[in-house]
Amino acid sequence: MADVGIGHYRISAMKQTLQAGLDRLGLALAPDRIDALCRFGAAVIEKNKVMNLTAITEPQAVAELHLLDSLTLCKVLDLSGKSLLDVGTGAGFPGVPLKIAVPSLELTLLDSLQKRMRWLQDEALPALGITAAVLAGRAEDYARPGEPGREGFDVVSSRAVARLNVLCELCLPFVRPGGCFLAMKGQDAAEELQQARRAIETLGGRWERTETFELGGQQHRVLVIRKVRQTPPQYPRAYAKIKQKPLFATEKSVLFT
Repeated sequence: MADVGIGHYRISAMKQTLQAGLDRLGLALAPDRIDALCRFGAAVIEKNKVMNLTAITEPQAVAELHLLDSLTLCKVLDLSGKSLLDVGTGAGFPGVPLKIAVPSLELTLLDSLQKRMRWLQDEALPALGITAAVLAGRAEDYARPGEPGREGFDVVSSRAVARLNVLCELCLPFVRPGGCFLAMKGQDAAEELQQARRAIETLGGRWERTETFELGGQQHRVLVIRKVRQTPPQYPRAYAKIKQKPLFATEKSVLFT
């Protein structure tokens, strides 16, 4: 992955943006970790020429909106030695940057698009020297009772996959009691949280807090949902049923803040 075709100047711009953002976040990473993050960002840009990975292709934007956005989770939770499942990982965000930044993280990547997962497993991760479990399939299939991943992870992350009330049903069954679901959202996070409060409670979770970060001139929010009890065995349902009849809040109440 040393020569990924986007040019030394553009990689340097990515690195400068990344370093400035790390300083703003108060995150200190070793130079080799920063280099690895930039190599991964450059690899995503290059692969995007032949595979639909991202609409964000400018190096500085990749640094800000993919790499730094992913690394905000390091400010939300101490991930050292934790097991983390990244649901709907797509091109590997936030899971791969988190593994680069926290090598002791035990990472599993899950996405339904097999081409992307093959690229991660066969090309991107080996080039970075990263070991991670890579699963191609639907979250609801891997989270059913009897599956080894059900309630098997300390942390589950997800970014830009679905609205929160749907996302909770896909993700909370993977979290072991006492663990956390980290949902990465934008400016509508409070509204989504209000809609999802019934889903969170039904699935064994409890909203703990919301962390806010400014990246690229926009508010990025991480909802921290603690797993306080086991998820009932009837969840998750089939995805068609989740979409058809999501777990909505049924009455009005004050918005979470």
